[in-house]
Amino acid sequence: MTDSQSVKSVQSLFQPFRVGNLSLSNRIVMAPMTRQFSPEGVPGDNVAAYYRRRAENGVGLIVTEGTVIDHPDASNQQNVPHIHGEAALAGWKNVVSEVHAAGGKIIPQIWHMGARGQVGDYTEAEVADIVKQFAHSAAAAKEIGFDGVELHGAHEYLIDQFFWGKTNPRTDRYGGDMVERTRFAVEVIEAVRAAVGPDFPIVFRFSQWKGSDYTAKLAETPEELEQFLKPLSEAGVDVFHCSTRRFWQPEFEGSDLNLAGWTKKLTGKPTITVGSVGLDGEFMTLFKEGKGAEVSGIEQLLERLEQNEFDLVAIGRALIADPAWSDKVQQGRQDELVAFSPAALQELY
Repeated sequence: MTDSQSVKSVQSLFQPFRVGNLSLSNRIVMAPMTRQFSPEGVPGDNVAAYYRRRAENGVGLIVTEGTVIDHPDASNQQNVPHIHGEAALAGWKNVVSEVHAAGGKIIPQIWHMGARGQVGDYTEAEVADIVKQFAHSAAAAKEIGFDGVELHGAHEYLIDQFFWGKTNPRTDRYGGDMVERTRFAVEVIEAVRAAVGPDFPIVFRFSQWKGSDYTAKLAETPEELEQFLKPLSEAGVDVFHCSTRRFWQPEFEGSDLNLAGWTKKLTGKPTITVGSVGLDGEFMTLFKEGKGAEVSGIEQLLERLEQNEFDLVAIGRALIADPAWSDKVQQGRQDELVAFSPAALQELY
């Protein structure tokens, strides 16, 4: 393949995209990746430089690492950033300014890490307060210049703990069947929408897999997935970020569609796909076996994107290893891409 053919083949990744009042120059999203470089929850100049490097190198949208709301159980990690409080918000305002100066767009992932016991331990009054804190953080994010927000409802963190029957034994209005267990998330989404207005994008991240069970499924069939997604969509989600470990794997038997593909088909909303894009191994091999991953072709990804299976593509470890990943791919310089190694984690921790 010539350089010109290579450049032409990737152009589906570099088409503009718009949702609400957010316009993106391309379809590449920097996936949220937990970092612990914000002492006492306050992001400094090093955090701003980290995100600016990706914006300078052509990433269309940056989703920050998880940022925690103002609640005692929201985080058990001292150096994970906050999305509340004067000092933390001032730090994030600097991050936003640096990313915008480099021509990028950025949204925070708003996060509560989860109940220390069970979600059933929270009173309804405390649940209501947590909902308010999500909304307060979203409003603050808009005020300091972020381009939207992402709500973290995946991976067995708090919102997902309400979703999953194994972690939600509640018998009040926040428990029950799969649809009833979406009530907490619906209230969060509705409160955030009221706080940020109609045109400020709300991205919602969810997953079938859990931190304690990679084979878990909230929905076993497309019909169940539709039932699960409908209340979230109607509550005000603009974009669904569909977290999988391998983007190429079909979500249900009888169809090649992945989770993002099914979500777009069932809701009509734009979706983000994610899961080992540009690499030959999924991310848990790093944590279980200490392994890196080699650069892998993205032909299948491009084919699916061209078929409108999903709208945006989130990239994690490949952008950690190589901040210039986006520019190199667009310019046909794939032979210059840097493989991911455990040493690259110095960018994360």
